[in-house]
Amino acid sequence: MKLIRFGQAGKEKPGIQLEDEKRIDVSGFGSDYTEEFFENQGIEKLSSWLEINQEECPEIRGNVRLGPPVLRPSKLVCIGLNYAKHAEESGMDVPGEPVLFFKATSAIVGPNDDLIIPKGSKKTDWEVELGVVIGKKASYVKESDAMDYVAGYVLHNDYSERSFQLERGGQWVKGKSCDTFAPLGPFLVTKDEIPNPHNLDLWLKLNGEVKQQSNTSDFVFDIPQVISYVSQFMSLLPGDIISTGTPSGVGMGLSPQRFLKPGDVVELGIEGLGISKQKVKEYSGQ
Repeated sequence: MKLIRFGQAGKEKPGIQLEDEKRIDVSGFGSDYTEEFFENQGIEKLSSWLEINQEECPEIRGNVRLGPPVLRPSKLVCIGLNYAKHAEESGMDVPGEPVLFFKATSAIVGPNDDLIIPKGSKKTDWEVELGVVIGKKASYVKESDAMDYVAGYVLHNDYSERSFQLERGGQWVKGKSCDTFAPLGPFLVTKDEIPNPHNLDLWLKLNGEVKQQSNTSDFVFDIPQVISYVSQFMSLLPGDIISTGTPSGVGMGLSPQRFLKPGDVVELGIEGLGISKQKVKEYSGQ
């Protein structure tokens, strides 16, 4: 299944995108896509409910805004430098263990919402990534069991402000957590529809020009490794997202470097996980 959430920001309803790209409202199921939904076998229960009720579900018509396909995950954990060429372009060694950092969940927005360049930013950058959605509580998980904890996958643009991240001291989180810096979607694809997440093409375009193009087969640490690794240090809760890193081609790694400016359009996609697009706008507050 492809789980979507649609409607005005903060007031989204749960839906499903069908194979013919028809979208239906599944509010009648009685649950949004929350931690409790995943914890209580929500995907399986929704699938069974649809067998009986799908024909009665209202169709979602028109150009409706899509929200993030998971509602308020407890955390968004990111894996840094997980493609060797990206580590090289960043001037860093390929890590011996996964590099972990967090993005604040307040950065999460819908897949096609505007990217707002934060106040004082000079180096806002792009990063196409595969997000792994956790389906049940994971603590001290063995690599051999790790895929049992996956609910599905989602497209993520791990926007980063490089001067905040690398030039201001401390951890990377400052450059990763600005508002609008974590567009997710267009949908969450359940794991049964992605037979091999380690062989997915992913790409990103800036104003129509390809900047990133790679395949998840190039991971330094694969999905079972990162789930197992993260779970040694913290419990992963249902609905949590692990973002698995970005390939080479980010603005910081170009020569000359290229960072985002108002008016730019960023489009990205992963095989089987859809496409998202963000228009870049300047921060307009005080």
